[in-house]
Amino acid sequence: MSTLLVVGGSGFIGRDVCRFAVRDGHEVRSVSRSGRPDVDEAWADAVSWTSADLFRPNAWRDRLDGVDAVVHSVGTLTEAPTDGVTFERVNGDAALLTALEAERAGVDAFAFLSAAAKPPGIRNAYLTAKRRAEASIADLDLDVVTLRPGPVYGAGQPHLPGVVDRVLRFVASAPPLASRLGEARPLSVDTVARATYRAALDPDDRLLDVSDIRDLAG
Repeated sequence: MSTLLVVGGSGFIGRDVCRFAVRDGHEVRSVSRSGRPDVDEAWADAVSWTSADLFRPNAWRDRLDGVDAVVHSVGTLTEAPTDGVTFERVNGDAALLTALEAERAGVDAFAFLSAAAKPPGIRNAYLTAKRRAEASIADLDLDVVTLRPGPVYGAGQPHLPGVVDRVLRFVASAPPLASRLGEARPLSVDTVARATYRAALDPDDRLLDVSDIRDLAG
């Protein structure tokens, strides 16, 4: 069994990555700003949760000891510049910082949860930051795999209004409609998390698009 560190493990997708890894018997650690999420389920008791500022690696660097793979699932759709929450910093710099720490710790694999496209109404910097992060980590001494899902829906989606989440769910349930959207095809949080977890432990491909993610999740 492997040891997996999920950066952003208390988040929307990250917690499901943790759940799948625990279910399969792996040792799972999480580093996130909020620490353990409000989840009253047995799998959460098996995760070693750490609350830390990602941009202060001295506070969490030891969590990389003995880790085989890192999943980076940190990201934001909203900005609060006065609090240091910008697309450039959270969607870009955070991934590079994490990958550099993973490389330094001798981690084998790094899975970066990116995005296929910019959501409507969001600054171009959202996607630019992710693409910059992809390019920056590609040549590190790690087996890096980048996943580019489309819009992600599911229970507890914190970034989208409930009505939008329901629309995405409806579109995904209608294959003729969903297939027309190509890389903008909605995917369930279960599908994305399962594929991310599997890619981290078996990083055969460098880049997974929407179709690849669906295939890997099974």
